[in-house]
Amino acid sequence: MGNEAFDHGDFKTARNFVELALEAANEIADKNAQGGAYVNLSTAYCSLFDFKKAIEYSKRGLSIAEDTADRNLEGSAYNILGNAYQSLCDSKRAIEYFRRALIIAKETGNRDLEGMAYNNLGNANVTPSDSKKAIEFFKLSLCIEKEIGDRNFEGTTYNNLGASYSSLFDLKKAIECFDLSISIAKETGNGESQGRAYMNIGNVYQCLGDSNKAIKLYEESLSIAKETENRKSQGEAYNNLSVAYSCIGDFKKTVEYSKLGLSIAEEIGDKNLQGSAYVNLGVVYGCICDFKKAIEYFKLGSSIAGETGNRNLQAAAYVNLGDAYQSVGDSKKAIELNELGLSILKETGNIIEKGIGYYNLSFNCFRVGQFSKAEEVCKSSIKLFEEARVLLQGKDEWLISLRNKLDPSYTLLWRIQLQLGHILEALFTAEVGRAQVLVDLMESQYGQDKDGALKTLYDVVIATISPLIEGDELVLVPDRYSFLIPYAALVDQHSRYLSETLRIRLAPSLTCLRLLSECPEGYHSKSGALLVGNPCLETVRNKPWKNLPQLPGAEKEVKMIGQILNIEPLVGKDASKENVLSGLSSVSLVHIAAHGCPDTGGIILSPNLASSDNPEEKDFLLTMADVLEAQLHAKLVVLSCCYSGQGAIKAEGVVGIARAFLGAGTRSVIASLWAISDDVTMEFMRHFYEHLVAGESASKSLHQAMKTLRESGEFNAVKYWAPFVLIGDDVTMNFAQ
Repeated sequence: MGNEAFDHGDFKTARNFVELALEAANEIADKNAQGGAYVNLSTAYCSLFDFKKAIEYSKRGLSIAEDTADRNLEGSAYNILGNAYQSLCDSKRAIEYFRRALIIAKETGNRDLEGMAYNNLGNANVTPSDSKKAIEFFKLSLCIEKEIGDRNFEGTTYNNLGASYSSLFDLKKAIECFDLSISIAKETGNGESQGRAYMNIGNVYQCLGDSNKAIKLYEESLSIAKETENRKSQGEAYNNLSVAYSCIGDFKKTVEYSKLGLSIAEEIGDKNLQGSAYVNLGVVYGCICDFKKAIEYFKLGSSIAGETGNRNLQAAAYVNLGDAYQSVGDSKKAIELNELGLSILKETGNIIEKGIGYYNLSFNCFRVGQFSKAEEVCKSSIKLFEEARVLLQGKDEWLISLRNKLDPSYTLLWRIQLQLGHILEALFTAEVGRAQVLVDLMESQYGQDKDGALKTLYDVVIATISPLIEGDELVLVPDRYSFLIPYAALVDQHSRYLSETLRIRLAPSLTCLRLLSECPEGYHSKSGALLVGNPCLETVRNKPWKNLPQLPGAEKEVKMIGQILNIEPLVGKDASKENVLSGLSSVSLVHIAAHGCPDTGGIILSPNLASSDNPEEKDFLLTMADVLEAQLHAKLVVLSCCYSGQGAIKAEGVVGIARAFLGAGTRSVIASLWAISDDVTMEFMRHFYEHLVAGESASKSLHQAMKTLRESGEFNAVKYWAPFVLIGDDVTMNFAQ
């Protein structure tokens, strides 16, 4: 019954049952049962943060084990002693006891105990600097678990191994380990391990700044914790949800989940959970400018962290407390606390946490006019973030999340440099920050102009630079929300649209323009076209795709283009993901007319022929990752898909799947900012390709197509002719080849 309570995370109940077991063992004078009860009691007291009693009972169990020559019990007692000292932040003594347990395990041939000792040694090397050593121990433990067939413990070890990779910011390997843990947990029915893995993956996405994805994973973890009645895991899930909701500004849910986490923590006596809930509540009160309460809760969190020796919690409390003091005007105290928090993060934090610690200190130094110190500290922050980018190994989705989370460091640095009078350095910082990821995703649709917004935008964005514009082309490098502007439709003081006088194209950054201009002459394909339209969606039943209609208009569109170019398009079942991927890398032109995903800009194709009647998303959704792996050599990609230029607004602007095509080697991309009808798209594309085939450049062809629709009687509204944008270089096609 005690073990059952342990499994549910109810350590007070576990302790009570084990105490009853100890009474029975004492009554019948069963030494072995007494020793086992003492060791189990020490485990319970460890979980209840009474480490003094945990050590006392472990030593009693150890004494009995030595008297009875029970080597297995002796090894277990050493393991628990090690855990108690580890909890007291005495890693040196903890490792000593774990090594004693390991020696006994090897002497007795107890492979279970040996695997557990390796696991504990891995967990004892908790700081990022020790993570490589921890990984070796976890791998040794895995070898044993696979040998003896202990699938449950194997799943637990994969969770621990993933956490170590996460500490090193090797997130690809971390998630691979967490996925393996989930797979094993499903096989063995181990809900605890499965829930832990979901929580760990959620932590990865939360670290990267993708709170929405983290919330979904935390909710999965919470659901499992409720099913298994594990109160500790429920409390952890509530605490993590409160953090994620605070990051997206939902403070009502933040308070709700913080209080639920706090209630459970008090119920089961988990001090670390309690401290985390206090810090989360402090964050909420800080966000609503009740700094007195914020400081109160941060101090409560800091006090508990000091009591339990939880260095990560202590660092979080110090950093947040520093920001709260800054908000009430006590800059000296704020900087002092920021430095205290950073000193701990240097020892215990991962690369992102350290980077954020440097940023907070830099920001507070900037606010009090310590510009030189602020610049030095901010550069340290950026250096860490750059290292994190390298460690992400080009994973586009993660780079975008990270870039959005960490954009403030670049903004802060160029603001500091302006204060120091370093104008050129500030400009360089702004450009480097912007150029890191070509562009991000966007999230709105445009329709017709309302309340003169297009004229106002012209006055704000274009009017001040109009005297500097020479020639008939304007290249814009938008930033953030300015990627949402339909520049072609801006209205000048004479009520003329900007596209009446200028050809317009967008560039993600100045660096992107330079790279395109320096591209080797022979890099891009000079012939061939891939036309894709109206993929067959009969078997696509996955949410949220199951109700998508077929697109007969898209099929007509690509067949019309095929007649102009004398090329047979891929339509229906032939427009499968595998067929599209196989043709992407060898052609000069790609045109895709299909459904787009409004969240990511992904393109929904026909499922691969080998897929089942209920295909998985990977069998039909063309993602940014798929495109990046394809290594394109196309001069031009035309995405005639609803939402192909869209996604979520992040730090650098817009892109979605359009950005992936540029990053994969495409020279130029045409994408749509919002959805328009099939008839309009057909008309627009007919005029575009007629001009393109006649030898005009992509920007001129786009310009002429807009002009034709704008001057027509039927399609002259902004919503019809302004959605398509040219991103990247201007190219000319030679279809005679």
